[in-house]
Amino acid sequence: MSTTVTTFLWFENQAEEAATFYTSLIADSKVTDINRGPDGTAFVISLELAGHALTLLNGGPGHPFTDAASIQVVVDGQDEVDRLWAAFTAEGEPGPCGWLTDKYGLSWQIVPAGMSALMNDPGRVPAVTASLRTMTKIDLQTLRNAFDNA
Repeated sequence: MSTTVTTFLWFENQAEEAATFYTSLIADSKVTDINRGPDGTAFVISLELAGHALTLLNGGPGHPFTDAASIQVVVDGQDEVDRLWAAFTAEGEPGPCGWLTDKYGLSWQIVPAGMSALMNDPGRVPAVTASLRTMTKIDLQTLRNAFDNA
């Protein structure tokens, strides 16, 4: 057997609903398995989000998510940032610097692929970072402008 690594998330009772929601939003995603209890309700759900394995558990109350852990989604372009941001924050909450909390309380980072290149020039990073700190949803063009003007 080979070693595998899976992100494991504890939900109170919305794991199946969350799995359906997440796989509907992120391309190349799917639910791969659902283990059900004797009453037919989902207990453990396995899924892949763009190739990243997750396991969601309906474990009951008492274990809320915090922003100390988040799922980062790097996407192509501002249109995809905008689409995912709108979907995740529709019943969730925006946070700083590209972070948000979805309707289940899970933290996400929605990041445009071009952002990484803007953070590689030590002389310009302070300007890009200062601009980023003013944002909730990341605006790649605004970050590019900060980079170019630094």
